[in-house]
Amino acid sequence: MAEGLIRHPAYPWPEGYRAAVVFSADVDVESPFQWANRGKPVTMLGEIEQRRFGPRRGLLRIVDVLAEFDAKGSFYVPGAVMEAYPWIVPGLLAEGHEVGLHGYFHERVDTLDDAAFADVMESSLAIYRTQGGPEPVGFRSPSWELAPNQVAYLKRPEILYDSSLMGMDHPYRLDGLTEIPVHWPVDDAPYYRFFGGGRDTSPPTSPASLLQDWLFEFDAVAAAGGLFMITIHPWMSGRASRTELLRRLFAHIRQRDDIWWTTSAEIARWHTGLSNTAQFDFANDPVSTEF
Repeated sequence: MAEGLIRHPAYPWPEGYRAAVVFSADVDVESPFQWANRGKPVTMLGEIEQRRFGPRRGLLRIVDVLAEFDAKGSFYVPGAVMEAYPWIVPGLLAEGHEVGLHGYFHERVDTLDDAAFADVMESSLAIYRTQGGPEPVGFRSPSWELAPNQVAYLKRPEILYDSSLMGMDHPYRLDGLTEIPVHWPVDDAPYYRFFGGGRDTSPPTSPASLLQDWLFEFDAVAAAGGLFMITIHPWMSGRASRTELLRRLFAHIRQRDDIWWTTSAEIARWHTGLSNTAQFDFANDPVSTEF
């Protein structure tokens, strides 16, 4: 007889909260451009200058909006960005935000072999350690992709969680690795990334239109008892009209007292400390490419 459909119980958020919110930012700046054009001379400044708007203005503007709502975020910073802008990590930590690792040059890490991936991780961590603060406990893969063997690498005591995959809409474990899931529809990149020069054919989405989509998404996730993971990039969402979108979204979220607004690290600690997470542990699901 065939088994019935699997019905997972509601996720047990702490203190009676119905759902959770994490505000996260991938502070890439020009690192993806550096990776894509490695070994080539720089022949154009348009994309680089767009990206540098992040540390020049966008990041500080977003941090100020978070402060308006007494909210903390999780910021993922590539090693090359830490090195080029050594004030970013100490500044974010001083404001009480979490800082996690995000590759070195925003590499597509699924294209790297084991030795190269280990070098990316260790190089980024070495730079982070020169800038003070607690050890980072989280990793977010550039482009939100991982190779199966990298899941094994990340299962080490100093890394509490990964936040790159989308297998559930609340925390779960994949082969023993705690995953704080992301979601493309609540990432600003699909809507705002636009470089012109014939490379892009559709204009960026209007923040006024996107606000309605994100409000709808939040209400639906909250009703389902899930995790509403916001992901932005300061060089895109740091523009004035787009930070106004965030301000109005945050005001909507803060109207509710049954939402746990926290960081990825705190959610990972909660999930790790649950007495029974077997129903959210997919240790037997394949993480290899052999299906």
